[in-house]
Amino acid sequence: MSLFFYITWVLVLSSKFYLASAETSDKIGINYGKLGSNLPSSYQSIESIKFLKAGSVKIYDANPEILKLLSGTDLKVSIMVQNHEIIDIASKQKVADQWVHDNVLSFYPETMIRFILVGNEILSQSSEEYKQIWKNLVPAMHRIKKCLNAHNIHNIKVGTPLAMDIFQTTFPPSNGTFRSDISASVMEPLLQFLNRTKSFFFLDVYPYFAWSTNPKTISLDFALLRETNTSYTDPNSGLVYTNLLDQMLDSVIFAMAKLGYSDIRLAISETGWPNAGDFDQIGANIYNAATYNRNLIKKMTSKPALGTPARPGSIIPTFIFSLYDENQKTGPGTERHWGMLHGNGVPIYEIDLSGNRSLSQYRPLPLAHNNVPYKGKVWCVVARSADLLALTSALGYACGQGNGTCDALVPGQRCYQPLSLYWHASYAFSSYWAKFMGKGATCYFNGLAQQTIINPSRGNCRFPSVTL
Repeated sequence: MSLFFYITWVLVLSSKFYLASAETSDKIGINYGKLGSNLPSSYQSIESIKFLKAGSVKIYDANPEILKLLSGTDLKVSIMVQNHEIIDIASKQKVADQWVHDNVLSFYPETMIRFILVGNEILSQSSEEYKQIWKNLVPAMHRIKKCLNAHNIHNIKVGTPLAMDIFQTTFPPSNGTFRSDISASVMEPLLQFLNRTKSFFFLDVYPYFAWSTNPKTISLDFALLRETNTSYTDPNSGLVYTNLLDQMLDSVIFAMAKLGYSDIRLAISETGWPNAGDFDQIGANIYNAATYNRNLIKKMTSKPALGTPARPGSIIPTFIFSLYDENQKTGPGTERHWGMLHGNGVPIYEIDLSGNRSLSQYRPLPLAHNNVPYKGKVWCVVARSADLLALTSALGYACGQGNGTCDALVPGQRCYQPLSLYWHASYAFSSYWAKFMGKGATCYFNGLAQQTIINPSRGNCRFPSVTL
């Protein structure tokens, strides 16, 4: 029997197990991040989570205020060991014991902690510092689990969320294979731990990114989980896919099976769709964000559970990213626009995480206008809410990168007038972005800059632009 047919046979057997054991899917969970300068209090945030009818909440630390406020609620809770804590926890059991005492025993069982996630996407970082954390990931998970067992706590699962960049290949799903630099050293010990403890493989999975980098070859409907006649048949397994999310999830299942682990359950630790973004970020809009998340909820709360083509009937715990738009996140514009709520707590679009509201019961959404790539010039200028003191520092940074970035701002040159910090900073931002975009530069500057398609040039001063 060939390796591929052996894996397929094992997957079929495991899918029968999931069909037999599946009852009803739980309500959807939500990721509650706090990288925003204008976010409501923890109390108000938990009230919002209840209002959205979430079944669980995931936080990115073990914030004691939040954990105390969650006491007595029916929300299942996921907490996180932060990346910088992993090596110490792995090195000494007493450190792990203290972490569990401070962050679990102080709140459990009144607060229904159900998952402890060790680190966040640590295999996405490849610096020497992070490679040391890689080595300590599974040992830290063992330490945490040992402490839970010592306290006779068996309903809290230990795992770690990983991104899709852990794969060497994902397409077709049957070719799913982990990266060669982590397969034996990290993934095999991790899978062994998850299998032995009956925990979940936690995945941060975003069809948006896969679609937005290949919009000509991947259908938008396929990425948004819309029910259409569009389908893809895996040429090796013969499995038929009607949406991109299932393809991505099954690539994990096949990759695990190739290492001998075909029964480990999947959980989605993050997924979602951005409600806005920069001009060069296709498809980031409210219409698509609401459509994806509503269709996701419908799929994941279906009774009986739908699972995936490789595991029909399996229940997949799922957390949507995220509760809020977080204005302090760095990087491209989409990074700050994944929320279901604005930073002030006002809903961006209607959503019911319980799965009890049909799609036809929602009010119409604003039409999408950026589902095809923007063609034209874009400038980078000072954002309306920019802080004056911070702007001075950012101007110095942009001009300090050389390559003639700010030559036009020298006294007597064409852009020196008007003598305004905002004018000079806008020119410097546009010039910097135009010169260094090819090297990864973004129009962000710690939240001080924003893209515009309105030409800010005046008189003889022509602002550099990026042509999309």
